[in-house]
Amino acid sequence: MTGKQVVLVTGAGGYWGSRVAAELLTQPDLHVIGLDEQTPHDTPRGLDFIQADIRNPLLTELLRKEEVRAVCHLAFMDSARPSEAAFDFNVMGTMKVLAACAEAGVSKVVLKSSTMVYGARSDNSAFLREDHPLHGSRAYGYVRDLTEIEAFWNGFRGQAPEMLLTILRFAHIVGPHADSPMTRFLREEEAPALLGFDPMIQIIHEADVVAALVYAMQHDAPGAYNIAAEGAMPLWRLIALADKVTLPVLHPLAYLGASLLGPKYTPLDLDYLRYPCVADLHKMRAELKFVPQYTADETAREFAAERRLSEYVPESAARAYDEERLRDTLDRRARARSRTNGQHPARPPAQAAPGAAAPKARRTRRPAKPKAERAPAAAAEAATGEQHETVPEVNEEAGSNG
Repeated sequence: MTGKQVVLVTGAGGYWGSRVAAELLTQPDLHVIGLDEQTPHDTPRGLDFIQADIRNPLLTELLRKEEVRAVCHLAFMDSARPSEAAFDFNVMGTMKVLAACAEAGVSKVVLKSSTMVYGARSDNSAFLREDHPLHGSRAYGYVRDLTEIEAFWNGFRGQAPEMLLTILRFAHIVGPHADSPMTRFLREEEAPALLGFDPMIQIIHEADVVAALVYAMQHDAPGAYNIAAEGAMPLWRLIALADKVTLPVLHPLAYLGASLLGPKYTPLDLDYLRYPCVADLHKMRAELKFVPQYTADETAREFAAERRLSEYVPESAARAYDEERLRDTLDRRARARSRTNGQHPARPPAQAAPGAAAPKARRTRRPAKPKAERAPAAAAEAATGEQHETVPEVNEEAGSNG
């Protein structure tokens, strides 16, 4: 074509597909094709858009004739209730995309998934590695479909060993514009929380989701990777940071409501509000070498601030938010500069494993002065009327979030 490498993004008419395509278009050596059954509301400038369903039998011919090198598969129907239509599009559609890529000689495919496929269970370990069994709830359609897609992807790797297959399992996505189960839970005041349960929660900023997908398209890193912001936090801390107003409900009553009303009662499976589902991030750091720009606290604070600004707020509150936002921005830029300069920026303190006691601070006492020195010092303070307070030094130790 023009000497550029050709990449294709499915679901280019949706939120994630259009954002990833727009970011890929900033790379001068790429020709980006967008594929979707629906035309985008705002087509990114320079996008070569083709209107077609991912299940179209001519997809193989399209990939071959356009000489597509890599595919970012983001076509997904987010259905809370399990449905045959969603299953056919999500699971069967993904199967056909992968088969077409293999037949057309595409060298790499990147898929978007979720850490929810692990399932939230009482017997979960503190940190779930990528090889942990997938026990995602089948009561919610999107979790069921993602689990089925991953089961097929795992078997397909053996059938197409020459193809680089990368799957990114994102923690709960939070952001001012993202529409995800967690953002719906945090926005809907009637969505319940469970009385007496406070599991550890991981989140990821929507901008880091886009950045990770683009990063995976630009770097060859086959396999599955957990992607989350630094700093897992208790659910009720997240609720407080996000300014969510909620009424705690006894869990038997909550499960009864969910059994009767399903996703209408709560957009998030109640098990994820009751049991931990914390992913291990070692592979993300050591092998993928991807670093999210937003910490978990920054993500939650920005989400809450954008919600407040969507309503009427006094000028003083708006200025306070602007100062907080700029502080978080300065912190992120400082971390980015440290990484660019080859330094190791200080990470926010990692959360301890659920149920683990926090390490106690150790106080270091200053050596006492001899009496001969204390007497003149006391006399001098009495003469000048000044008093000096000695503050003990504190040496804090922080744990490490696997």
